Amino acid sequence: MEKVNTIIIGAGLTGLTTSFFLKKAGKEFLVLEKNNRVGGVINTIRIDGFTFEEGPNTGVIGNESAVELFDELKNCQIETASDIAKKRYILKNGRWQAIPMGLISAIKTPLFTSKDKFRILGEPFRRRGNNPHETLADFVKRRLGQSFLDYAIDPFIKGVYSGNPDTLIVKYALPKLYALEQKYGSLIGGSIKKQFETKTELQKRVSRKTFSALGGLSSLVASLQQQTGIEHFELACNDIKVEPLSSGFLVSFSQNGEIKTIEANHVISTIPAYSLPSVLPFVEFEKMQILANLFYAPVVEIALGFKQWNGFEPNGFGGLIPTKENSDLLGILFMSTLFSKRTPDGGVLFNIFIGGSSKPYLVDLSDEELLTILSKEFCKIMKNKTFNPDMVNISRHSQAIPQYGTESGKRFEIIDALEIQYPGLVIGGNISGGIGMADRIKQGKMMAEGID
Repeated sequence: MEKVNTIIIGAGLTGLTTSFFLKKAGKEFLVLEKNNRVGGVINTIRIDGFTFEEGPNTGVIGNESAVELFDELKNCQIETASDIAKKRYILKNGRWQAIPMGLISAIKTPLFTSKDKFRILGEPFRRRGNNPHETLADFVKRRLGQSFLDYAIDPFIKGVYSGNPDTLIVKYALPKLYALEQKYGSLIGGSIKKQFETKTELQKRVSRKTFSALGGLSSLVASLQQQTGIEHFELACNDIKVEPLSSGFLVSFSQNGEIKTIEANHVISTIPAYSLPSVLPFVEFEKMQILANLFYAPVVEIALGFKQWNGFEPNGFGGLIPTKENSDLLGILFMSTLFSKRTPDGGVLFNIFIGGSSKPYLVDLSDEELLTILSKEFCKIMKNKTFNPDMVNISRHSQAIPQYGTESGKRFEIIDALEIQYPGLVIGGNISGGIGMADRIKQGKMMAEGID
């Protein structure tokens, strides 16, 4: 029987980051991955001169852990979005409206009502909330007004979570926003005060810029695996099961028709919530029910490439589509504007998202049905007369993005309790700690630092 100090289950971005920092610390570890490649949902595709993603498209350099990781990566050039990407759009009454970037544009924008524009002046003087389970929708209406919910937060949540602000809990889904009110009493006042707080040199480099990697995010994945060492990865591992021992754990799995067992002092899970019951069969049924029943919004992602384009000029990050616009589309990313060398010369590339938690059934439509919807709505929104893309790629994600709802607090408590009950067990992944790429990097680094 093989023995190893730490086993990491799952080689998505969280698992890769964990392994990277364990390698840096000189720790002994092994990564088990069910697929034949690492990276999880990150997958860059190249077709006929177009380079696009079938999973996450971008991240944000949102914490020190991401800065540290990118400093140390070799054979991978992190690419931040062009300055033009600061321009972002919201659809209102069928037309793109630029999100305000300053006071004057905020006064003139048709996105928000005059009442709510005046209401924003009183935001710093409103009392902080006292309901830890307040929905994001109620939070925004209370502090900013209905039109800010309808034409700012609702489309933003569709773009990030493919979710619904009526069911997401602000404390769990957007903890930094929640903390602004709790710590400073105001979103506006807190944002201003934070700008004057003393920062370390590393914190100063948290730019909040949108990033990818030159050539696509698969370059990031490949660099992480290469620097960690491919000898630390076992792929095509099926039927992974963990059993606690009196000290440590016994991990079994099948690979190429052979059953293998490994004894480990630590086991780090980075897999989705719905995969936990079979991997951790020793967890009590009631606790596992709470962990595994986390809802993941289904999303269809469609890449469209045009070698020539005659519609709305894609001069920005992209556009988000509020619920009130009654569209099947969640948003459109202008990928060829965001990053370089994603298209043939003169071409444009879009990534369109359909479905989400509000319309989960759309993920089950056929390609023909999806393209019928897309051809009608995309042409109308983007002002191109005919639907004639040179490249089309449809990716379905039936369980794409976890939704941090009212049950999240109980889920986090159970994770903490299990890690105390079974010393050496660590339960990570997007079941907790946020869904963004920077969140995954931060959690991976923290879990690696907790291993002795």
